Amino acid sequence: MVSFYDVFGGVSTFIVSVQILRHVFPWIYENFVGPKLFGSPIKLKEMGEWALVTGATDGIGKSYAKALAKKGINIILVSRSLTKLETVAKEIETEFQVQTKIIDVDFTSGPQIYEKIEKQILGLDIGILVNNVGISYANPEYFLMIPDRDKFIQNVITCNILSVTSMLQLVLPGMVEKNKGVVINISSMSATIPNPMLSIYAASKVFVDKFTEDMATEYSKSGIIFQSVLPGPVATNMSKIRSATWMACTPQVYVQSALKTLGLTRHTTGYYPHALLKLVINTMESLVPSIAQKITLKTMQNIRSRAMKKLSNKNVTDTH
Repeated sequence: MVSFYDVFGGVSTFIVSVQILRHVFPWIYENFVGPKLFGSPIKLKEMGEWALVTGATDGIGKSYAKALAKKGINIILVSRSLTKLETVAKEIETEFQVQTKIIDVDFTSGPQIYEKIEKQILGLDIGILVNNVGISYANPEYFLMIPDRDKFIQNVITCNILSVTSMLQLVLPGMVEKNKGVVINISSMSATIPNPMLSIYAASKVFVDKFTEDMATEYSKSGIIFQSVLPGPVATNMSKIRSATWMACTPQVYVQSALKTLGLTRHTTGYYPHALLKLVINTMESLVPSIAQKITLKTMQNIRSRAMKKLSNKNVTDTH
């Protein structure tokens, strides 16, 4: 005779198995099978004549600009340094024979910069928006010890959050009107893992990820594709990683990989080693959250200590 415990055990096993399959199969497809075997199903060239990339003169932003230009799409480069913008624009025009347009603005400034951008892009058929611009800490730091804390908090909010919503207000109406378009918002893996001592930056990237997910739902019937990209370590000026490795790849390798996930998932680390890293950290956090948090905190404290020591040595050298 089958007992209650046998039935309960069978049902529990079935539910757990379904939940595992529900998460494991999509994860494998989105991070390995889909990108590696099929690539992105999105024909980016058909979205519009122009792509607009913010924070386009270095790192991931520059690599997105070049990757899109390689597909024959004209590029609008928006960043702070006019000199760097001119250099990158010339590189892109020479290498890919496409048109470029440059707009120099400081995204930590007020709303007036969006009036300037709006005037510059008026009448252009923009089919792709890459919201990449962002600022982070110089080094990991305790909240109460952040230099010029009030200004830093305001700059992070203005650059990392308001830039995303403000650029979308400028570009999305045209996409909706023609029922097609792509919006790629660069978040960060720090939005999904413990990140003490980078808390303000990480929290701003949580906003980007959540905002992107819900915008994708809102405009799914309008033909607009939204994707939140959450990079882990990439060898860029912002990350201060000087030498690329398998885990901390170059921005070129990262973007090439991330673009293959477009249209396969709304939410991606963009690069399978980063997906594995995120899986390990999230699993540890779910099983032993206190240990995961302590390990992360200790790592950040060590990075901070090395940075402080380096700064101290530099100051001693400068005084001699």
